Amino acid sequence: MRDNNMMPKGNETDDGEVGLNTTSFEQVQQQQKKLVIGYALTSKKKMSFLQPKLEVLARKKGISFVSIDQDKPLSEQGPFDVVLHKLLGNEWHDVIEDYQQKHPEVTVLDPPCAIQRIYNRQSMLQGIADINLADCDGMICVPKQMVVLKNTTSSTNEVAEAGLNFPLVAKPLLVDGTAKSHQLFLAYDRLSLAELEPPLVLQEFVNHGGVLFKVFVVGDVIKVVRRFSLPNVSNCEKEKVAGVFQFPRVSSSAASVDKTDLDPRVAG
Repeated sequence: MRDNNMMPKGNETDDGEVGLNTTSFEQVQQQQKKLVIGYALTSKKKMSFLQPKLEVLARKKGISFVSIDQDKPLSEQGPFDVVLHKLLGNEWHDVIEDYQQKHPEVTVLDPPCAIQRIYNRQSMLQGIADINLADCDGMICVPKQMVVLKNTTSSTNEVAEAGLNFPLVAKPLLVDGTAKSHQLFLAYDRLSLAELEPPLVLQEFVNHGGVLFKVFVVGDVIKVVRRFSLPNVSNCEKEKVAGVFQFPRVSSSAASVDKTDLDPRVAG
């Protein structure tokens, strides 16, 4: 005996014939493979990330984005396949770590322990310095740098002892998501260091054509984008200019140079 539930269903046409409602294998797969991403982002990051085009594309791929309510326990929300977050603070990190322990089946991007290094600019570049890239084509290195924790006035001698050459890029030591943590200064001489507020990182400025490259890696996919950066400093400028200059934030998406004509030596 044949189960009617196993028979293809159809609609009767005007002439009495039955037309089958066919569904492609690809559509069935998409219906079966629903992916729910819970996200916890700042309002600014949400506006820049959750663009309408992304949401439309995600829906076509069977992906739905669900906002996480920070006023409710995370374990009571969902279920999620992925938790995407970019919030700072020890309290939030404790919430995420607790959730990971209770829901090991959920992918968390990124686990707090995996991104702790990038909150400190002293340790941020250490991973690159620890890699042996001597056999690579071209030159890959980390600029000389030093950390100033307290008095910038007394650090002038330490700069000389560390072998750092002016001008120096000055960046706040800690990255906490605030506008202040993204402030960027260029100090041309020793006396100008007294104008800077510690704790900070002093780094030798390296001419790089006014462009920097950001590399994003997701699994086996690698995406490289170009951003406007600090302009080159000429030898003449080094001799004549003194003081500290603050620069606008670089490397943000608003500073994209992907559609800009560049010097071939930089754009290659």
